[in-house]
Amino acid sequence: MAMVELAGDKFEAGASILHPKNMHAFHYTQLLGLKRKSSSDDNSFGIWDGQKFIFKTYPSQGKLTSLLNDLLIFWRYGISLFKMQNYVSKLLNKFVHYYDSSQPIFYSVEEMLKWTDLYEYTMQSLQKELIAAGLSSCLIFELVTVITRINYGQSVNISGLAGAVSLCGSGSGLWSVEGGNWQMAAGLIDRANVSLHLNVEVASIAFNGKNYEIKSSEGQVHHCDVAVLATPLDEVNISFIPEISIPERQLHHTYTTFVRGRLNPLYFGQTSSSSLPELIGTVEVPDLPFSSVSVLKDYSRDDKAYKIFSRKPMAEDLLDKMFSIRKETIRIDWAAYPHYKAPERFASFLLDDHHLYYINAFENAASTMETSSVAAKNVARLIMSRLY
Repeated sequence: MAMVELAGDKFEAGASILHPKNMHAFHYTQLLGLKRKSSSDDNSFGIWDGQKFIFKTYPSQGKLTSLLNDLLIFWRYGISLFKMQNYVSKLLNKFVHYYDSSQPIFYSVEEMLKWTDLYEYTMQSLQKELIAAGLSSCLIFELVTVITRINYGQSVNISGLAGAVSLCGSGSGLWSVEGGNWQMAAGLIDRANVSLHLNVEVASIAFNGKNYEIKSSEGQVHHCDVAVLATPLDEVNISFIPEISIPERQLHHTYTTFVRGRLNPLYFGQTSSSSLPELIGTVEVPDLPFSSVSVLKDYSRDDKAYKIFSRKPMAEDLLDKMFSIRKETIRIDWAAYPHYKAPERFASFLLDDHHLYYINAFENAASTMETSSVAAKNVARLIMSRLY
């Protein structure tokens, strides 16, 4: 939930939208008294193949334009759009069972997924899932690919459940917290009244037969009866005594570049800036240097705030070509989510025979704020069931 400041405004590097059925996030906003704001569905949209726009909608100018854009999308993708909606609805209807008060407590991700019949979605790719659901190749390799590249930085070869969750982030009714979604995490930590040890690197976690001894890289030592890991273990250097065993996985790094300025229409084969969509998505072709470009805020004709997602750092000379005016540039690189590849393998929520727990085991199924909350709630219930 990193924030950046551009042109005096604050923007989130990621985790910027929430689904209307994200019940935990909805509850957090109520609990903390945070205001919600709806995500705009009116932004113009285009699909770029590296050479040209293969699809574009019109800039929103009211209900008539919105209707025309709906017709354009239907003309290109047809009834496959409804098949995609049905596919996503089917998954959501399974996922909402995690909000049932009667749900069991799970030791493993596999049993948690099997309880809602979602495990099978992790066993093959999204592409195969959508072909089996009857979606056209045009929709899969254009619109669906754009969505997975924006939300997970990966192609439709990602595992089916992660891909389906990604598609949920393209529906209607999306929302965010006014002022930034980071306020949910900050507010919950503050409400929990915990002692924070910020900017401390954990070097080792050892079970001494009675409790856990946590050592920092600077030699600080803390003891606790229960240890909960709420960060991916794939790129951290923590020594565990005794050793733990988790499946190897690769994290996908997302490079987010914020630019204040003006896109160069000539780079995209356009004659004027007004013909550029507010959201530019991309298809899966070799050497395409970015996944998406979106307008965050429009200050004036020659002054806008943009967010670029890419799989590699955006080179200076490339940015000079893409932008005719560039006043500010901010770069962020973070290990955003796993590199998804079916069939997925999962670590356990419980990493030893005592009380060492791992929330991020669920991320191999899907990685969002809401799925992390669902996994965290299960771990909390698991701890309570084993302690008392």
